[in-house]
Amino acid sequence: MPTLKAFIFDLDGTLIDSLADIAESINRMLDARGYPRCEKEVFKQMVGDGMEKLVERALPPAVRSEELIKVCTEEYRAQYDLIWQEQTRPYEGIVEMLAELKKRDVKLGVISNKAHRFTVPMTEHFFSAAVFDHILGQRAEVPRKPDAAGAHEMAAFLGLKTEEMAYVGDSGIDMQFAKNSGMRAVGVRWGFRSEEELRECGADVLISHPAEVFDLC
Repeated sequence: MPTLKAFIFDLDGTLIDSLADIAESINRMLDARGYPRCEKEVFKQMVGDGMEKLVERALPPAVRSEELIKVCTEEYRAQYDLIWQEQTRPYEGIVEMLAELKKRDVKLGVISNKAHRFTVPMTEHFFSAAVFDHILGQRAEVPRKPDAAGAHEMAAFLGLKTEEMAYVGDSGIDMQFAKNSGMRAVGVRWGFRSEEELRECGADVLISHPAEVFDLC
């Protein structure tokens, strides 16, 4: 197995616990339209496929339409712009783990299905712009995870092969993404999804604390 030269991370549920702010932003959008709120815990299963999918899942089934989903996604984005810093925080041990990897001269990146215009400022806010070598959020011109396009873009930017990179994430989509692109699939137990989902979707290894990534270097 090739030596790992880069660790690429999912954002929500892996580096940061953002569930409360995502849930509140969606629920404010629903409130404004007179639709019922969603319980916070259900968002663990609703996130991960991009903002439009999240909004679609949150809307009552009877009112879902392509046009309404697009309009409500913009309304959700406007709400999220206002409050994404309120309750979101890095998970315990993440900041220290990233600092140690940086000391070891390991390349670091982020690939998220969250919109690029949120992914970049949020990552830089919580971890500073100097931590990551490259940050990629979801963009219209690039297929979202689990399509391998983002991984190949990241590898080209870093001058590496995908086999020299590990992808660290909390969902089955993340594990499928890693496998589709040839990266090592590292599942985290502290995120939004279950250990069973991570295993079923191809995790090569599961970790319970951020410091355990050092065993993979």
